[in-house]
Amino acid sequence: MSDATKYIFVTGGVLSSLGKGLASASIGLLLESRGLSVTIQKLDPYINVDPGTMNPFQHGEVYVTDDGTETDLDLGHYERFISAKLGHDNNFTTGKIYNSVITKERKGEYLGGTVQVIPHITDEIKKSIRLVSNDVDVVIVEIGGTIGDIESLPFLEAIRQFRSDVGKNNVIYIHLTLVPYIKTACEQKTKPTQHSVKELRSIGIQPDILLCRTDRYLSPELKAKIALFCNVDDNDVITAKDVDCIYEVPLIYNQEGLGNRIIKKLNIWARAPRLEDWQELVDRLKHPRFSVNIAIVGKYVDLTESYKSLNEALSHGGIANDSRVNLIYVDSSSLTEENLESTLEKADGILVPGGFGSRGIEGKILAVKYARENKVPFFGICLGMHMAVIEFARHVAAMEDAHGTEFDINTPYPVIYLMKEWYDERTKKMEKRDLSSDKGGTMRLGAYPCVVVSDTLAMNAYREENISERHRHRYEFNNQYRKTLEDAGLVVSGTSPDEELVEIVELRDHPWFLGCQFHPEFKSRPLHPHPLFREFIKASLKNSRKE
Repeated sequence: MSDATKYIFVTGGVLSSLGKGLASASIGLLLESRGLSVTIQKLDPYINVDPGTMNPFQHGEVYVTDDGTETDLDLGHYERFISAKLGHDNNFTTGKIYNSVITKERKGEYLGGTVQVIPHITDEIKKSIRLVSNDVDVVIVEIGGTIGDIESLPFLEAIRQFRSDVGKNNVIYIHLTLVPYIKTACEQKTKPTQHSVKELRSIGIQPDILLCRTDRYLSPELKAKIALFCNVDDNDVITAKDVDCIYEVPLIYNQEGLGNRIIKKLNIWARAPRLEDWQELVDRLKHPRFSVNIAIVGKYVDLTESYKSLNEALSHGGIANDSRVNLIYVDSSSLTEENLESTLEKADGILVPGGFGSRGIEGKILAVKYARENKVPFFGICLGMHMAVIEFARHVAAMEDAHGTEFDINTPYPVIYLMKEWYDERTKKMEKRDLSSDKGGTMRLGAYPCVVVSDTLAMNAYREENISERHRHRYEFNNQYRKTLEDAGLVVSGTSPDEELVEIVELRDHPWFLGCQFHPEFKSRPLHPHPLFREFIKASLKNSRKE
């Protein structure tokens, strides 16, 4: 921990889904735009050790970092807004904290003392914060949950103590709250904010800055009222106005003077913000020249948070092509031969994303078949690549009833299977796995190298031979069938350096048909769209304009 490191703790009140993650990411961007080095950490109150085994319907997507850590989706926001590479130490849960404390207790590290929430749990939380404090000017820590939740109390107590530990001039608390507009009364109401701040102050934390989520700008009079009842200066009441696109949030904050208030309170000398690129990005998003329709054929379409990084990566691909991307969500479990064409006929491109389990699998295979036969640009990601391989094996390579062993253990052609032994390029050792392994232990997680073959769609996108992409999956392409599939026309355009793991497949006799084993959406950034999404949207735009 550097003596010069400053800390910003972000909390939320009134209700969930106000956007603490976006607020934290936007604050990080504002500080980076002033030349400061920043990292962001998420402290989540749920007892799961990590979100890796949680249902996307409950928690949204699981985001994966380069080092293979399965994290909260807010880390995706952080990496899309700031330049820092995040990892294992940037996401801690109650489960992870308690697991560490209990492990220490079992080893006798507390010398037989009674283990308590204070000081042992709170000390472990403070230790986790210090893990990300080296070599950065500012650490932003987002506290999950809502003020008043019993689960987040140990985290709040820890950050309350932290100010005393590092000095009051090195810590500020920013509280995100709600100022609703009551239509029948034709006015904004401050009482929810007052109660939320009262709750926060009751546990010993006085917020320094208030971010007031609202659908319209706060008047000076309303800011003065909030400031009076919440014991802050008028200038520390910031309008967190609803916006059309999430990348506009830091621009609103900057307009409201948030960056100036933060550096003043933390006594930081920094240059004026440089946000020209970000403003241009927002302008292009809001005023595109073209429009394209992309069908996402998945299992979790009722909750778009399940595909948060995917949706953003498609948007980035649109930015690169000066196009609005209209998303058509298709529940794969509802797709049949009868409704297939009517459901997908308006799609300029079809994307089958990742997922787990057998529900909706046959619908995804139907979508792949439709894209292949009708020359509609197709992008298969992780499970989507598996579906492309299975569909090709069944209907082109004459492997009737080909499948993946995840869905049919008795298939005569297991073209996708659980590789029981493989060489891990990252750890440089042999890994073993089987169906009895822990769910989290059977997956290939994090960044792995891939060698791209020349004269392919993949090479046209990446324009370099050696790449690295993030993975999150258990099942692999079965090399036993590789030659048969290649002889039938399947192109393997990317593999691991030892060629044991197939990473990218595609078709030649098609405008754009590509499946990848990894999750490219995790590395796409608004100012640096991922090459595969850029090219997929380009091909889909071309398809939309055909006669």
